[in-house]
Order: sequence, then C-alpha cells, then structure tokens
Amino acid sequence: MTEHLGANLRLLCGHYRSIAEVCRKLAINRAQFNKYLAGQSRPTPYNLKRIGDFFGVEDYELGLPPEQFARLIGARANEAGRAPAADPLLKLLQPLREQAGDLRRYCGYYFEYSNCMSVPGYVLLSLVQLWEEDGEFLFERQERQERAGAGDAEDWVRCRYLGAAFQLHDRLFLMDYESLTLNEMSQTILIPSYKSRITRLNGLKTGVSSGDRRNPACTRVVWEYLGSEINRINAFRQVRLYRPDDARIDDDVRQRLADTPLKNGLFEIE
Repeated sequence: MTEHLGANLRLLCGHYRSIAEVCRKLAINRAQFNKYLAGQSRPTPYNLKRIGDFFGVEDYELGLPPEQFARLIGARANEAGRAPAADPLLKLLQPLREQAGDLRRYCGYYFEYSNCMSVPGYVLLSLVQLWEEDGEFLFERQERQERAGAGDAEDWVRCRYLGAAFQLHDRLFLMDYESLTLNEMSQTILIPSYKSRITRLNGLKTGVSSGDRRNPACTRVVWEYLGSEINRINAFRQVRLYRPDDARIDDDVRQRLADTPLKNGLFEIE
C-alpha cells in the first residue's frame, strides 16, 4: 500500500487547486498528509477510509500500481461521460509557471521593511518565509500593525498573507492575499541579488490601506535575509510598527525607504 499510495494520491490531488485545499476539506494535518504523498507513512484504517470516500475510490484501489490506478480513474471518468475538469486558473498560470526561474537560492526567512500603508509616517517590519513545494515557490508574510511600546491589544491589527513567487526577466514577482480576512491582495517586485551571499533586496510593494477608505498605495520595500532556519518566536516579537528614527531601523534601511519623492514613502490613488 505505502509503495504506491503516494503516487496515486498525487494523481488524485491534481484534480484540485492545491494539496492545501485537499487537506482542508479532509481535515487532515498537512504535514501528515505530506508523509502519505512521500510514501513515508501509511494512513490509519480510519483515515484511509475517509480519503477513499473523499476521492470516490475504494481503500484497496489506492494501493494499486500507479499505471493501473490511472487507467482505473480514467475509465471511471469516461463512464461518467466527462474527463476531470481542468482548473481554469491553473491553466491560465501554466505558461507563467513554465517560464519562471529557479528561486531556491532565495528560500528562507526575511524581515521586510516598508512604509506602512495604513499608518503613514511609520515603518512596518514584517516576517516573511519563502519556500519551495513541489517545484513551486510559495511564501508567507506575517504583519502586526502595533506601535512599539503599545500595550493595548485593541490598538493593533494582525495580518497573514499567503502567495506565490516567480522570477521573470531578472525580477522577482510575489503575489499574495490576506488569508485571515480575504479582503485584499498585494504584489511585491524585488530586484534580485547578484552577490554570492544574499543580504538585502530592494523593491516596491503595492496594496491597499486597511483603513476605512482602503486607498490603493505603493511603497518602497526592503527584504533583509535572516537565514534558512531561525527562532520564529524571537523574530515575530520584532514584528510591529516603528518610527523611522527608532534604533531598530538602521541608517541603510532608513535611506532605502526614504529614497523616493513620494510623501511619507507612499503613493495613494484617490
């Protein structure tokens, strides 16, 4: 079963937008499901039954040789009079994915410095993780719009962005959405590093203010590389709003963010 289970599950998951979507609908831990996909672990009889019921196959069929399993799935689709529906969004992005460059050297953790779109005059420090998964490059950005020294939890807002990264014609493009409220998207464009060791990356980020008017805005942004493994708790404690003259914001970052003719480092479209 374990020998062929991973390949068969990957085939079935290919009919969904992402493995994360499958895990969410199955209510199965993503890390554990990844072990099933890699053939490192076998589901319990209970989970195996749930997986089979979800995909519409019998438990024992998940253990068939991949070629036989693929023919079985294809025959059932033909019997139903239709092939598995192709995801139009994935189809749209496929040429982009094929042309995207290799971002493995950029994987790891970063502090992101930007002029805050919601609180002009402050610098927002965020925590970003970029990683590779099944040949795709994904990232997570954690924000906490809390002023340094503020103690009232009602005075700050937490945001968690999830997105995908691509390298196209010597630029890094990162597109994401706010996963907690699903009420906004943003795009970041970074200039790649030509040094053997990545330190800081410059770029621009567009998005919207979280204020009532939700004005579109653009800010310069600086990514500071932290490493492939970090103490996430200690790093997240630094995620908040800072005054530009705060000691936490060094002169180099301050200059990179201020090197713009835009008021408060932002450009808003009314």
